[in-house]
Amino acid sequence: MSGKQIIVIALAFLGVAAAIDSFYIVDERQKALLFQLGEVKKSDIPPGIHFKVPFFQNHRLFDSRILTLDTQSEEFLTLEKKQVEVDFFVKWRIADVRKYYVATGGGVEATALARLASTVNKGLRDEFGNRTIQQAVSGERDEIMQSLEANAIEKVAEFGMELVDLRIKRIDLPADVSNSVYERMRSERQRVAADFRARGAEEAEKIKANSEREREVILANAYREAEQIRGRGDAASTEIYAKAYEQDREFYRFYRSLDVYTSSFGDGNDLLVIEPDSEVFEFFGKSTGR
Repeated sequence: MSGKQIIVIALAFLGVAAAIDSFYIVDERQKALLFQLGEVKKSDIPPGIHFKVPFFQNHRLFDSRILTLDTQSEEFLTLEKKQVEVDFFVKWRIADVRKYYVATGGGVEATALARLASTVNKGLRDEFGNRTIQQAVSGERDEIMQSLEANAIEKVAEFGMELVDLRIKRIDLPADVSNSVYERMRSERQRVAADFRARGAEEAEKIKANSEREREVILANAYREAEQIRGRGDAASTEIYAKAYEQDREFYRFYRSLDVYTSSFGDGNDLLVIEPDSEVFEFFGKSTGR
């Protein structure tokens, strides 16, 4: 092969390489930077096919989708200087690709994750340092996340990153702290339960007292009505007896004497010691009476 042929082949190879290097494709899930001699020439590059000057310009692609930072358990100190173990995750994406590239020293994702984790860790340390264990565990997790997210959004924006979501997955206590904290919480719940029981017992006594009072009132009214009815009945009975007595006094006396005999001599073992001429034997004589 002659030297001329070698030159032609080399030129053809360079031409093909230049043609291949003269365009690049940006996917919809990507952001791109165009460099010229090592400096950022263009950053707001839309998806599609784009051209560049071969050998003088080059490009770099970055993932623009939502990414996840999922960490291992981290230990933080609370207001009482007690440790808690916290698991959290962060959803983020690249917002400004030029700023992201400069802040991370070449757009390395590991560097970006390290800075993001450091920012969130510092925020969590401050949030837990201002709260007691009971506040952090039992009732203020949403407040912690809201405050942390508001502060972290501004700080990660300096790195060209956008914070999409921040969540605390788990807050655990060390074994030596868990028992004392849960015992305190249990004691508090028992105190609240005892208070509810005491108020319930007080209300029950009030209801019982009102019921007893109403019962006494009802019984008193019933007794009064019964006595009134009994009084009216006795009056009617007395009136009937009086009318019967007026119709035939001798017969009425005889009838009443029979009642006395029945009640006095009802049992064969009854014994009375009285005089023979007693009024009891008034009708035991002749039929004509006395």
